[in-house]
Amino acid sequence: MQGRVAIVTGAAGGIGSAIVRALAEREAVVAAVDLPAAGLETRGKELAEAGLAAHEFPADVTDADQVRALVQAVRRRLGPVDYLVNAAGVLRPAAVHKITAADWNHTFAVNTTGVFLMSQAVSAGMVTRRSGAIVTVASNAAGTARTSMAAYAASKAAALAFTRCLGLEIGQHGVRCNVVSPGSTDTDMLRTFWDGEDGLRSTIDGSPSTYKVGIPLGKIANPEDIAAAVLFLLSDAAGHVTLQNLTVDGGATLGI
Repeated sequence: MQGRVAIVTGAAGGIGSAIVRALAEREAVVAAVDLPAAGLETRGKELAEAGLAAHEFPADVTDADQVRALVQAVRRRLGPVDYLVNAAGVLRPAAVHKITAADWNHTFAVNTTGVFLMSQAVSAGMVTRRSGAIVTVASNAAGTARTSMAAYAASKAAALAFTRCLGLEIGQHGVRCNVVSPGSTDTDMLRTFWDGEDGLRSTIDGSPSTYKVGIPLGKIANPEDIAAAVLFLLSDAAGHVTLQNLTVDGGATLGI
């Protein structure tokens, strides 16, 4: 991956920042994308302290004009884009009858429209060069019903379907498109829903009252676990893999 240009959205988040670090460790040229106030600068300093580097590109992936300007800026400053990782995401849990239209629309704007806008803008150059790899970070909730997560699950299911359709259309041009679907992962997003250590335990053990099974491996994922799966699908080792959904959830969805 040395010298290859990668764009990672959601780069200030737990999974996104782990992907940025993993790519930087392999000497890729990384464009780290997130909202201006999301903590990009802090993540950049953490990388620098570790002797690594990434280029910060503050942008809103839900804004078509900003996305076009972002991709142009990356190409101008860093060169043609070899990899795109769609890791930006939001979760606003609520039962269906309590979801506000604003929360529903924002969830789809980030989790689905953002994937569309970034993938459309980046893949055009990949098609021209007949080379590239795109990975979308979805969720195991995309294929398994969850209470109070209808908006999130639906948006991730849409992102998964979109990425596969894109891969089908541009595979003939040498561009691969895959999905990684994490389960419960140790990030700030997950921890905001915990009530102390009981939250961790219940996540691992499952919740019969909400029809959620536990995690067979007996642990939640680290962001690095998800990053490792993403890097595999980007890498030449996955050179004949496309349209696939790699679930990384410790068996929580029972392999379905």
